[in-house]
Amino acid sequence: MKALLSCLAALVMLVAVPAGAEAAVTTRTPAERAREIATALTKDPLYIDPAYASALPEKLRADVRTKAKAVGYPVYTIILPLTPSDEFQGEESTVLTLVEDALRKPGLYVVVDGGDRFPWYEARDVPQVSEDKLQAARERALDDEGYDAGPTEVLARMYELLAAPGIPSTTPRPTSGTPASSSSSDDESGGHGWVVALSIVGGLVVLVLLGLVIGLRRRGSGPRREKAFRIPPHVAATVAAERRRRLERDTTAELTTLGTKLAALPTTDGPGLAHQQAALDDHAAAGKVLDSSTSLVDLVGAMVLLDKARREYDVAVTGRANAVPDLCAFNPLHGRSVGKPTQVEADGTTLTLPLCADCRRALKRGTAPASLPGDDGPYWYDDTLWARTFYGTTGDDLAAAVSRGELHR
Repeated sequence: MKALLSCLAALVMLVAVPAGAEAAVTTRTPAERAREIATALTKDPLYIDPAYASALPEKLRADVRTKAKAVGYPVYTIILPLTPSDEFQGEESTVLTLVEDALRKPGLYVVVDGGDRFPWYEARDVPQVSEDKLQAARERALDDEGYDAGPTEVLARMYELLAAPGIPSTTPRPTSGTPASSSSSDDESGGHGWVVALSIVGGLVVLVLLGLVIGLRRRGSGPRREKAFRIPPHVAATVAAERRRRLERDTTAELTTLGTKLAALPTTDGPGLAHQQAALDDHAAAGKVLDSSTSLVDLVGAMVLLDKARREYDVAVTGRANAVPDLCAFNPLHGRSVGKPTQVEADGTTLTLPLCADCRRALKRGTAPASLPGDDGPYWYDDTLWARTFYGTTGDDLAAAVSRGELHR
């Protein structure tokens, strides 16, 4: 436990870099990041993000390369952490599309978010393989290796199945005890052969019916396109620290960029002046929160304030109302809200919140949305400005509240 705490403390020290140093880092565009991965794939068809380098030894990598080569057509494998704040907005489909466009080579493109879902794939000009075989190979690989297996183990098994002829079948399932044992006891006690035969036939009928029920349940559940697996705690801590570092880097860089634009903006009269002042207030509050942030929740708060400042700046410059939707109230890292604000009821209180598509679907299913985590559960369980206002989506002026010292009261 002491070693783990020391490791986490070291990671926190790495995250707490000076704002000036982070501002000097150039933010990559999605296309630039995709070209970087594509360039690496021309040298090695297995790309592994540095965040997972220490967790995937060469022996496991070599197994993936060997099995992929045996498939008979080019296979490009990408293993990297994904988050809504990264260049790809956390979407495997975006990675596949942009990397394919950057590499422009036929083959099977496979991407794995090593800390969450896997594997996603896209076949580009590969007539040798069908979608049925790809889906079957993935499902069989997940069943064979188990959900606790690492990404390289599942990928190696998937490529092994793709190299084999035909479409992989489902994994054989062991059955529990059959009535045959009871039949044997009856035979030994009574010696009646017809009892044994009847018991065997009955057992077979039960097994057939059980197989039909299982088959219908599996068919009704649809293809399992996403499965989670566990990664070692030290890798999870490293990935979490890296994601937070990147968010802090991007927010710091945007704070500097927008600050330069605001400083160069001439003072105006009328409605434009109000939006200009609001942009300055939101920008100042974002800088204050960023300087004093002690958690991911605070860092996201700085990002939200900066987003508000950017939108007010656009209105001040163009003179047109800003129709950009708010960020998702349950987790601003999910991106923009979609559709009309959603009414959420809890303990007799009704709130109208802007939500992303995933959170809206979760509420319709009656399940908990993937909230931004706080100290003990969802962030809104904590006594913070962000929790009380759902990151300003309930109408409170975040910048004014920050200036009044209401961040942590």
